[in-house]
Amino acid sequence: MVGDTWYSRKLNRRENSLMTYSSLNRPIQTTGRYIIVLPEEDLSSGISAITNSTGVRESDMSVLSNLGIAVVTLDPDRLQSLSSAVAGSEPVLSVEPEQIMYALSGNRISESTAHYLQGYKDAITHLVDNLTAETVTSPQKVTAAAFSDGVATWGLQATNVINSKYSGAGIKVAVLDTGLDLKHPDFVGRAITSESFIKGEAVQDLNGHGTHCIGTACGPFNPPAPASPMRYGIAYNAEIFAGKVLSNQGSGPDGGILEGISWAIANNCDIISMSLGARTFPGDPFPRSYERIAQRALRRGTLIIAATGNESSRPGFISPVGRPANCPSIMGVAAVHPDLGVSFYSNGAINPNGGEVNIAGPGGNAGQPPLPEIYSTYSTDTIPQMTPFGIDPNPPSRYKAISGTSMATPHVAGIAALYAESTGKRGMDLWNVLIANAKTLPLPVTDVGVGLVQAPI
Repeated sequence: MVGDTWYSRKLNRRENSLMTYSSLNRPIQTTGRYIIVLPEEDLSSGISAITNSTGVRESDMSVLSNLGIAVVTLDPDRLQSLSSAVAGSEPVLSVEPEQIMYALSGNRISESTAHYLQGYKDAITHLVDNLTAETVTSPQKVTAAAFSDGVATWGLQATNVINSKYSGAGIKVAVLDTGLDLKHPDFVGRAITSESFIKGEAVQDLNGHGTHCIGTACGPFNPPAPASPMRYGIAYNAEIFAGKVLSNQGSGPDGGILEGISWAIANNCDIISMSLGARTFPGDPFPRSYERIAQRALRRGTLIIAATGNESSRPGFISPVGRPANCPSIMGVAAVHPDLGVSFYSNGAINPNGGEVNIAGPGGNAGQPPLPEIYSTYSTDTIPQMTPFGIDPNPPSRYKAISGTSMATPHVAGIAALYAESTGKRGMDLWNVLIANAKTLPLPVTDVGVGLVQAPI
């Protein structure tokens, strides 16, 4: 039987490896610390309530005063005491366990493997048709993708960035991720402010994920030739704020991410882009801590944009939007491929309370047709990376094509910078401009929200 061939057994092993490598089976991790939201107007009373109910001194807390957040280590008894205080109307708004968040890139197979699998599938279909001697209608041939890389990446073409006269001049864009390759030649001469919120690690990106996202959002108009054959960056005159909130291994706790948000707001950043998150399950609520912070950021003129996550395996399985993109006041970004269909891994809006998909951006299809993926800068300083098949044997490169809602998110963030420049709008007004100008797609709003983000002309 076809299903019992050596190749099918090998393919099944590879598929199982892909599933294990994806964040689908990654357990939810907590740190033993708790995120406590305090009232903005009475921070001192909230801190006193924590001290009075738990005995934890303020000097032992990590307090983000401009966000009204305290991060505290609590044993079960102290947690119970604080929970009782919250129930008794003490000035503490919410208490949630600190989780670990991850960089979000799509589950990927190589382009050559994708073409091989398609050929294998076509051959099996032809064999079955001949063996059954049935007259069947030939399947329609797959046409070339609606968009492909050229003088600019397909993502910049699909979002009309290539026709925009705006550059993000005067706009501050914070990308909270694995840092930035500060030695990358494509960022020489740019206004860059950087900070690491990962203990023991410098901003220098040894992962590559953050450098890729910053390249899409804020890469140059004319990349140095011949190293890069095409334009890949959007807001090429924006001021870059590179916050390292994920380690070189691609993970980090809520506390560091919240510190990064606090830092970006304190520096008057107009846009915060976060291609990170953690999976959620059907029925899970959104995190109240991130929602409170996002509301406060919007009031101060800062728009937070985040990736919805890559845990789906369409069409058979759709995972709910991950955290923190599932917060109503954070713009959640889905991914589409070059034919402007939803990417197979992109999460969907299936939870009733929060968890909406607001808008879509180019994210690629993780090495599966239609190709290509998202091309952008990458760190030449990366540590060895694991793939579904072991350690990646390829040496670090200045550029790389990868997929994920992580790649869709900086498209939206970069275009938000163009609108911030062209309209002068900030916060919720900027959100509304992005939504109003999106390109409608013939797809469910639960998959792509209002549609594909479009740049101002």
